[in-house]
Amino acid sequence: MKAGFPIKVDDLDPSAVGSALQASLGLFVRRLRQPVQGELTLPEVSVLSRLERAELATTSELARAEQITPQAMGMTLAGLVRRDLVERRPDPADRRRVVLSVTEAGQRALRKRRGDRAEQLAEALAAGGFTRAELETLMAAAPLIERLGENL
Repeated sequence: MKAGFPIKVDDLDPSAVGSALQASLGLFVRRLRQPVQGELTLPEVSVLSRLERAELATTSELARAEQITPQAMGMTLAGLVRRDLVERRPDPADRRRVVLSVTEAGQRALRKRRGDRAEQLAEALAAGGFTRAELETLMAAAPLIERLGENL
């Protein structure tokens, strides 16, 4: 039995499902986290994605959303600002606060990263010999896995 699968129907309690997902998704996540030279890191992608959705945010808001310290977020943001992927400016509602937004260059970098990873996943799916039914199952599972991640 590979990576905790297959799960028997009578084993579908949350603990069994959680253990199986942890085992199977662990390898998947580790492989996706492997950086490609010159590519955005996973934390950078996460920050750019949040800024893309929120349009404006403070360092502390981003840190809270990512569940990291403001200092760690500050380091990630400093690298993004230095590369002109994020810009800092006074908050239009309260000029004492500084807000961050993704730049056009940041949006391009994010689109490229998403395209590169989507292509990598497509190649892995094509090379993996998945049946149509298996691909449909993976597609149906994607929103469930996202929802699970939001609840962690």
